[in-house]
Amino acid sequence: MGAIDSFEDQRRRMVDRQIAARGIKSQAVLDAMRKVRREDFVPLYLGKHAYEDAPLPIEEGQTISQPYIVAYMLEALRLKPDSRVLEVGTGSGYAAAVLGEIARDVFTIERHELLARTAAERLRRSGYRNVHVRHGDGTYGCADAAPFDAIVVAAGGTEVPAALKDQLAIGGRLVIPVGDGAGQQELLRITRESRDRYREEKLCDVRFVPLV
Repeated sequence: MGAIDSFEDQRRRMVDRQIAARGIKSQAVLDAMRKVRREDFVPLYLGKHAYEDAPLPIEEGQTISQPYIVAYMLEALRLKPDSRVLEVGTGSGYAAAVLGEIARDVFTIERHELLARTAAERLRRSGYRNVHVRHGDGTYGCADAAPFDAIVVAAGGTEVPAALKDQLAIGGRLVIPVGDGAGQQELLRITRESRDRYREEKLCDVRFVPLV
């Protein structure tokens, strides 16, 4: 019981001090991050570090993003309860779980088969029946489930994949890190305003693993 209480306390502190205190205002995002057990989405040996204000290593040489960055990107999506969302880069499954608390349907793609299997099992154990994990190349999106109201990409590329823009619904938002491949990227929000018109906003500087 003590360990459970400790994780709950850490989770509340994480949201209050690392996320809300830094300006995240979306009540849906704050509530979701208070609910999702981040310790269930990191390797067992890192459980005690689950609520630290930093990215953490996971399998296949990848990382689980800093909690604040997850919150920032999801707030930028401007999700609604009936949103259909695509996530590129499932990783541990943590961000997909947070999305699953907010949106109606979440499709998440992971190119590492081991990560896809592990994330799917973690999400299943946690009860997220509205989150669908797929193994594949996320730069091609998920055409059979499109269009999406929101797409979020958890890896940095040198350009925005055309397939992801094409799979946005009119009015949909794509949040993606884009840079020169040297490790530093700009986080962009791209809104589809019509069939062939998109509006681009620069949100902040970020650092993500490469989009492959």
